Amino acid sequence: MKTKNIKQTAQFKATQHEVYEMLMDAKKHAQFTGGKAKISRKVGGKFSVFDNYAEGKNLVLIPDKKIVQSWRASDWPETHYSKVTFALSKNKSGTKLTFTQIGVPAEFYSDIKQGWIEFYWHPLKELLG
Repeated sequence: MKTKNIKQTAQFKATQHEVYEMLMDAKKHAQFTGGKAKISRKVGGKFSVFDNYAEGKNLVLIPDKKIVQSWRASDWPETHYSKVTFALSKNKSGTKLTFTQIGVPAEFYSDIKQGWIEFYWHPLKELLG
């Protein structure tokens, strides 16, 4: 299967802790995405977000700094997972989020790339500034 990678950055007028919590706290995650979320806060723990549209496992969790997860969408081939990384760093206006997703099936690339912008970065900016 042919795959592609996504790299995006977003700026938020919030602390790294606030951004981390929005991504890792199930209630806060559901608040900004509008979809039900279950998120383990442990390495090796599972998550499902957007009413089970996406699911996977936490690979690395460094509070307020980095989240690395295996990630797949429900319409992808059943055994295929990509790897997502949310890296948080402090900047003048708050927090810079650097996002990468490695191994997105090529046929889903455009939708997934746009989905992060539309369903994650824009709503987060509205909530956090």
